[in-house]
Amino acid sequence: MSPTTANVRTPAGLAPALDDFIALVAVETDGDAYRHADSVEQNVVVYGADRLRSALTADPEVIVAIRQEMVGVLDQGPGIMVIKGAFDHDIIDRATAAFERIIVEEKQAGLGSGDHYAKPGANDRVWNALEKLAVEDPAVFVDYYANDMVALGALAWLGPNYQVTSQVNVVNPGGEAQQPHRDYHLGFMTDAMADQYPAHSHRLSPVLTLQGAVAHCEMPVETGPTMYLPHSQKYLPGFLSWRRPEFKDYFAANRIQLPLAKGDVVYFNPALFHAAGSNHTSDVRRMANLLQISSAFGRTMETVDTLRMTKAVYPALMKAKAAGMTAAGLGNVIATCADGYAFPTNLDKDPPLGGLTPASQQDIVREALADGGSVGELIGRLEAHRIRRQSV
Repeated sequence: MSPTTANVRTPAGLAPALDDFIALVAVETDGDAYRHADSVEQNVVVYGADRLRSALTADPEVIVAIRQEMVGVLDQGPGIMVIKGAFDHDIIDRATAAFERIIVEEKQAGLGSGDHYAKPGANDRVWNALEKLAVEDPAVFVDYYANDMVALGALAWLGPNYQVTSQVNVVNPGGEAQQPHRDYHLGFMTDAMADQYPAHSHRLSPVLTLQGAVAHCEMPVETGPTMYLPHSQKYLPGFLSWRRPEFKDYFAANRIQLPLAKGDVVYFNPALFHAAGSNHTSDVRRMANLLQISSAFGRTMETVDTLRMTKAVYPALMKAKAAGMTAAGLGNVIATCADGYAFPTNLDKDPPLGGLTPASQQDIVREALADGGSVGELIGRLEAHRIRRQSV
């Protein structure tokens, strides 16, 4: 299917069609293409950590070959791979204990962290678990993130200078499955917002992030390990498709669910259709540390204080509005001086309300200008927004 149409009505210009989707995903993964893998299970490429570690010490060219092979898995292959035995159980258990302490502390403090794609209360979620673990138990943090298999996946997909973030997700006994979805960046937007990005941004979004999960307990299928639809990351209109009933139905009928052992790591392309499964057990709190690792390239060249600029410019914006400047012109100014992106933020204090993303600086300025808010009122709103976004 062509990514453009004769009558493009949106920047994306993408027209989802289930038949095109099925043609991409209804294929078998070719195990012969991944010579460093141990096996292919349910269309998922499975590596053994011990075998990888032995190969990685052999020759620098082997390291390059393995990374290139993993890129092939995540890009034009099934979009998902598992590294078995990536973590020692002792390190996992120590980190699990630290995460459990954090969960208890946050509950006692009245923090009820929700989930983007599941009903409230189904999960225990620790946002910014990376920073919280570093503060809670630095020694565990060092041992945990010294892991070479974590670094291998990140370097393969993103190259050097990547930035790790993580969120701990615990699906409690009886916890219901998530809805199938894609992930950050475009996967955290409404269809209407994602459709405003051109088609090449839909191609770009998946290569800016690597999704991963470290299994912190044994995860047989009845505990609800994540459900995946291999090869679905290759479908360009997928960020505009995953909410559609026919795509959800196809996912439900064809998704796979691979059991994991404690210490396994799964990596997948953020454009892969996936969803945490239902926990059908009565006594297993299924814990995974969700790794969301970002490319180094999501940065501006210069440091710009958008809060300072916005405070300075707002009085002039008010005057320009009163003098008859068009809404488009005002919007162009706001887009230049204020931060338009909701992330990064502190999802404990700045949760999404009525959508998948919190308000951005630009949203606050637009609302204040539309409401006729004074300079003092805007400054108050922006300061409250700045405080909400701080990690502590």
